[in-house]
Amino acid sequence: MFAHPLETVQACEANPIARIAEIVAQRAIEIIVIGMPRSLDGSYGKAAQKVSDFVDKITSAMPTIKVVTQDERFTTILAQQKLHDAGHTIKSSRHLIDQAAAVEILQSYLDGKKDEPS
Repeated sequence: MFAHPLETVQACEANPIARIAEIVAQRAIEIIVIGMPRSLDGSYGKAAQKVSDFVDKITSAMPTIKVVTQDERFTTILAQQKLHDAGHTIKSSRHLIDQAAAVEILQSYLDGKKDEPS
């Protein structure tokens, strides 16, 4: 299975949870994968706490949907490299980088699921 971008929902939007719930309902989504920022040593910092709080809000708003976090270390760098390899400059890829990094986060999650027994 391969990840592909759908839509970037910015956490700073007026009501990102409502938009996520709308997408979940429209597409019959069963699992939401959210990137969890970690330090290079694997520890969690302030940004991770913000993500954890956001996950709690999503879980409260959509209790029947499974919400998981996935380590997002290096995903932006990997996404930027893939965009560069596809011929995009840093300037031309700024509007794509969040979606490209989200694809890397989701693909990492999906790749990890392949190794689990069915």
